[in-house]
Amino acid sequence: MESRASKIALTVLILATIFWLGGLNIRAMVGFNLFEFGTLEYKSNIHPYVERSVFALLAQSSMVINIAYVVVWVSAVAFLKSTRLTFKANGWLMMSAILFFMFTPVEVYSAILDVRMWYLDFLGSNDLVEYRTLLGHRLGALSGVPMIALLSYGVIIGLIVFRPMRRPVEAETTNAPS
Repeated sequence: MESRASKIALTVLILATIFWLGGLNIRAMVGFNLFEFGTLEYKSNIHPYVERSVFALLAQSSMVINIAYVVVWVSAVAFLKSTRLTFKANGWLMMSAILFFMFTPVEVYSAILDVRMWYLDFLGSNDLVEYRTLLGHRLGALSGVPMIALLSYGVIIGLIVFRPMRRPVEAETTNAPS
């Protein structure tokens, strides 16, 4: 039976993950409408007011995503500290933790760029060149690493659902040295 702290941390983790991953996907769908299909070249037929509105949506949604990521990160640490599950008996949990925490530097760097874009939006700047530069830098700075991170988060969901690499509890007690 899991402790109360573990159950609370898991509940917060699940809810924040829904906001975080859902927000990532929505932001990607909104943002990629600015570009020609399959490239990072801006569409030529987008009115500047529409483009500025899209940048504002990207900036504001990024703040929600970054806050949700911090909540996910803190609740994941709290869950791992409070749960009775061990990495030794639950390989799926260890792999999930490794995949999640391995991409923390990528998420932090992306968050810094997101905060810069949000700050630009907060100041009310209408300089589309500056927005385009920030977004281009965000998309191109780490090459494909953010996409690899997103794929890893999908793998984590599969690991949690199917829970492979799980050692039965009985095996732990019967194989323990006397």
